[in-house]
Amino acid sequence: MTPISQKLNGPTGGRIPVKPSPLPERPSLDKALTGIRGLDEITGGGLPRGRPTLVCGGAGCGKTLLGVQFLVCGAADYDEPGVFIAFEETESDLAANVSSLGMDLRRLVESNKLRIDSVRVERSEIAETGEYDLGGLFARLGEAIDSIQAKRVVLDTIEVLFSGLTNHAIVRSELRRLFRWLKEKGVTAVVTGERGESTLTRYGLEEYIADCVIVLEHRIHDRIGTRFLRVAKYRGSQHGTNEYPFLVGRDGFSVLPITSLNLNYQVESKRVPTGVARLDTMLGGQGYYVGSSILISGAAGSGKTSLIAAYVRAACERGERCLYFAFEESPSQILRNMRSIGLDLEPFVRQGLLQIKATRPTSTGLEAHLVQIEDQINRFQPSAVALDPVSSLLAVGEAPEVKSALTRLIDLLKARGITAINTSLTPGGEAPEQSEVGISSLMDTWILVRNLESEGERNRCLYVLKSRGMEHSNQVREFVLSRKGIDLLDVYAGQGLVLTGAARAAQEQRELAAEVLHAEETELKRAEIGARRAQTAAQIEALRGALASEDRELEHLGNVAEARKKAITAGRADLARRRSADREPAPEAGNVR
Repeated sequence: MTPISQKLNGPTGGRIPVKPSPLPERPSLDKALTGIRGLDEITGGGLPRGRPTLVCGGAGCGKTLLGVQFLVCGAADYDEPGVFIAFEETESDLAANVSSLGMDLRRLVESNKLRIDSVRVERSEIAETGEYDLGGLFARLGEAIDSIQAKRVVLDTIEVLFSGLTNHAIVRSELRRLFRWLKEKGVTAVVTGERGESTLTRYGLEEYIADCVIVLEHRIHDRIGTRFLRVAKYRGSQHGTNEYPFLVGRDGFSVLPITSLNLNYQVESKRVPTGVARLDTMLGGQGYYVGSSILISGAAGSGKTSLIAAYVRAACERGERCLYFAFEESPSQILRNMRSIGLDLEPFVRQGLLQIKATRPTSTGLEAHLVQIEDQINRFQPSAVALDPVSSLLAVGEAPEVKSALTRLIDLLKARGITAINTSLTPGGEAPEQSEVGISSLMDTWILVRNLESEGERNRCLYVLKSRGMEHSNQVREFVLSRKGIDLLDVYAGQGLVLTGAARAAQEQRELAAEVLHAEETELKRAEIGARRAQTAAQIEALRGALASEDRELEHLGNVAEARKKAITAGRADLARRRSADREPAPEAGNVR
C-alpha cells in the first residue's frame, strides 16, 4: 500500500500542488425581520419564518409588547399583515396601551394590515371531558389569517387556554397540535407564555416543541429594575447566547447588545480645539480628534466640569450642536456656575445649539439611561456629546454593568463620528491613574486633573496621561479658574519639588530677590574692577612716560657720543695734516727770489 506522502510527491521528490476544492454554500434558514432594534442582530436576522417562536417570562417583562411590535413592524415596514389573538385583553385596551409608544393599531386594522381578535376564556366554562381540543380556535384563527392573507401571528397568552385543565396529557397533545397547525399554515408565529417555577413555561412543554425560544426577565437589584432578554434556543441558526438588557421606552421594545456593535467604524483626521488655548498646545497644538472619546478624571472640585464647558462653548462657537447630559446638577445651576468663570453658555441654549439634559442616575436603570441618551442623540443629531460624570452611574449598577453600558454608548458615538467628552470622579485615596468605571482603556485622550495641597492652600494641576495618535506634552500644568476663564500656567519645578500657588509665588519672589542681590553684587564687583583697571592703566601710562624719558636720554647720550666721535675723528685728521706739514723740506737758497 502506497503511503499518502509518496502519492503527494512527484518523481523528483517535489510536492504536487493540491488545489483545494471550494467549500459548498450552506443553505441558510429563512428568517423574518422583527423590526425590533437589537433583536434582529441577536437572532442573526430575525425569527424563523413559517415557524412558531415562544416568548416566555413573568408578568410585566414585555411579552405582549414584543408580540405587538413584531406585528406592527411587519405590517408597516415589511408588507406582512398580521393577526393578534388576545386571551386576556380586549382590542380597545390593547390599542390604548400601545398608542403611547407610537403604534396606531386602529389605522393598521382599517387598512387590512392587522386583525385583532379577543378570545375570552373563563376557567369555569372549561369542562374536562377528555374530548377537549382547540378545533374552534383553529377555525377562528384560520379565518382571521385568510381574511387579510396574514404572514404573522401572535397568540397572547397560551396558558389561558388550559387554565381549567388538570390533565397534562391533554394539554401536551393540544399544544403539539397548535404548533404543528401554525407550521402547516406557513405563518411566522409568536406565542407568549408565562414562566414556570422550575421550567421556562408553566407546562414545560412549549420550549421543547417551539423552534425558537426567547426568555424575558425583569429583575430588581438595589431597588432598580432592569429587563433582560435571552435567546434560549434557535433551531437551525446561530444566535447570541448572552443575556441582553432591553428597555420598554417611548418607541417600544428595544435591545442594544454589546455584540451588535463591531470595531469597524471610520475615524477622522480632523482636529478641533479644546476651548483652552494652552491645552491645545499640550495636545500637539491642535486639540482633540473629531469623533474621539475624551475622559477627564479627577477628585471633586478639580475643574472637570469647567473643562467640559470650555469645549462645549468652543464647539457651539463653531456652529456645532452639543448635547450635555448632567447627572449631578440642573441645567440652570450649570449655566450659573460657568458664568462665574467667564463661560456663558446660555446664548447657545437659546440658539438651539446646546441642549442640557439633567437627570438623577437613580431615576431609572442603566439600560433606560442608555436608550434615553440614544433617543436624544437621534432627535438632536449633535456633533459632540458630554457626559458629566459617568462615574455617578455606579449608583444604579455594579462596575462591570456600568462598563458594559458605557462601552456600548462609546461604540455608538464612535460609529456616528460624534466627539464624546466624559468626566469621571476619582474618590479620595484612589490612584489618579485609575478610572472608577473602568473605561479609561476605551478613551482616546485621557486628561487627569488633581488638587495639590501646599503652604496652606489647594491648587489645581492638569496633565495628559495619554492621547492616541498625536504628540502630547508630558508636563504638569497648573490651571486657574477666574472671571477670565481657564488659564494654564507653567508649574514651577525645582529641587525635586513641584510648587503651585502661594508656594510657587514665594519661591519666585525668593528667586527674584536672589537675582536682584546677585545683580547688585555683580555691579559692585564691576565698579571695583573698573577702578582697579583705571589705576592699572594710570600706572601703565606712568611707566610708559618713564620709559619714554629714558628713551630720550638714551637718544641724547647716543647723539653726544656720535658728536664726540665725529669731533675726535676731525681732530685726528687735523693732527695728521699738521704732522705731514712738519715733515716737508725747506726751500733752497738759490731758488729764493
